[in-house]
Amino acid sequence: MPRVVVDVMLKPEILDPQGQAVANALPRLGVSDVSSVRIGRRIEIEFTGEPDLDRAREIADKLLANPVIEDFAIRVADAEDEHP
Repeated sequence: MPRVVVDVMLKPEILDPQGQAVANALPRLGVSDVSSVRIGRRIEIEFTGEPDLDRAREIADKLLANPVIEDFAIRVADAEDEHP
């Protein structure tokens, strides 16, 4: 099935409490070389025909992301995106 991947992330200027919590926990796991963590969402849209990036962009803009605080990126899924 043709799939489009939409990655939604908080804009850089927006505080990310989840990412900050993960970053603060890393030293307790012995990880000291990470300076920042940002948490986002990945949405996969399956089309019945060819993947429609314009339609996916419209869906993301109107439904999947809040344009005031989030950015999104769209791409056609490839072999690296396959789940085991």
